[in-house]
Amino acid sequence: MNYRSIANVFGVLFVVTGSSMIFPIICSLLYGEDAVMPLAISALIVVAVGLIVKQIFRKNYDFSMKDGLFLASFGWVMISAVSALPFMLSGVIPSFADAFFEMMSGYTTTGATILTDIETVPKGLLFWRSQTHLLGGMGFLTLTLLFLPHGMGGVRIFRAESSPGQVITGEKFKARNKDTMIWLWSIYLVLNLLQTILLMFGDMSLFDALCHAFGTVSTSGYSTMNASLGAYDSAYIDWVTIVFMFLGGVTFVLFYQLVKGDVRAVFGNTEFLWYVGFVVVFSLAVSLVLYLSGYYSGFADSLRYGAFQVVSLLTTTGFTTADYELWPQAAMMFLFVVCFIGACAGSTTSGIKVVHYVLICKHMLAVIRKIFIQPMTVNSVRLNGRPVESTVVDLAVCYFIVNIFMVLIGGCVVVLLEPVDYITGLSSIVATLMNIGPGFGAIGPSENYAFFSDATKWFLSWNMLVGRLEMFSALVIFLPAFWKK
Repeated sequence: MNYRSIANVFGVLFVVTGSSMIFPIICSLLYGEDAVMPLAISALIVVAVGLIVKQIFRKNYDFSMKDGLFLASFGWVMISAVSALPFMLSGVIPSFADAFFEMMSGYTTTGATILTDIETVPKGLLFWRSQTHLLGGMGFLTLTLLFLPHGMGGVRIFRAESSPGQVITGEKFKARNKDTMIWLWSIYLVLNLLQTILLMFGDMSLFDALCHAFGTVSTSGYSTMNASLGAYDSAYIDWVTIVFMFLGGVTFVLFYQLVKGDVRAVFGNTEFLWYVGFVVVFSLAVSLVLYLSGYYSGFADSLRYGAFQVVSLLTTTGFTTADYELWPQAAMMFLFVVCFIGACAGSTTSGIKVVHYVLICKHMLAVIRKIFIQPMTVNSVRLNGRPVESTVVDLAVCYFIVNIFMVLIGGCVVVLLEPVDYITGLSSIVATLMNIGPGFGAIGPSENYAFFSDATKWFLSWNMLVGRLEMFSALVIFLPAFWKK
């Protein structure tokens, strides 16, 4: 591996991370808080270290795919570690394990928290906490690519951080990788700005609107309120958030095509149509259960709360407007199933992704047709009107199987480490591996992760990273062959 190039990128990562702390510093100054000094000291330390490393290991950008995979895995670990400094120096989260967990949860857009009283945390630190969503939503390394020269090194870093779903769909923006990043971030920031403005029309302050927009478009889920968005009890805010959570789950290629005027590309995208179908079916199912059980007085309220929670969990956002563990068992079962779906590949979401279900279902139907109906027929799986290679279908099947096995094995590990019930154990893995945040049992919508031991928090932090990097990029570093020349 080219360690000089890797060190140079780490230096750039540190400079970008430290420099971005200027915004929470400004926030703290505006509110006259004591968090200014911890944030300023942290920013100076991180930027200084980054500049020194960047200066020592400069002018070397020849990356291999192995270098990209190494950066994708350890880059997220490094930025989460240094981003924990403001919380530790301020004393808000004195434990490094807790602060690292909070930051890894932020950057990986998981939304799981160890904070028991969010509203007492200084606003500057809350802004930094939510800003990690903004930075991590599109992929922190994709932001770093903007500060690197054009070249194959950037392509390999981008591929290492991308989901297998993007490999399957084969969708691209532009030929030059840096131009792609500029388009991605432009679309992403415009969506954040639009939601911020709309939330302010719902009588939400600029601070709260920004923080919640950061957590919505990135499908992350950190809120500035203990009761999440349920604290506002506003149908307008709920529906605005539903729309932007949904948009956060759409592959950004479609936004780019819409900007270019290609409306037909949206309706010809198989994954998007399946995504809409999942949202509609599960939202109606949960809403009908709530309405027929009489949990809410009318269907409008049932649809509002049911659709919100379905879209929130399906897109791995994790915002809540109600304690869904108090809902009827049927509604909870639908929500549990939703946790295993995810949204579109190439979006800000995590999870198994809709495209994998599309390919698996089409492959299954093709196999059944060949075995039982037309044994002499050569069937091919098609996506967006184009045939898909058999190796790509195999990848989708493997990805699904590995996810399920990791949930089962991870649940066993948590139950061994902690005196919790199996529902909490399994749910904690689902919530972190799929980057959802809240789950069921002791980590339900009204609970948090503070009671877990440090060992479990480190294990769950690793699960967040694996889920954010879509598994294979994070797991390949454990292969002995990866470290051989």
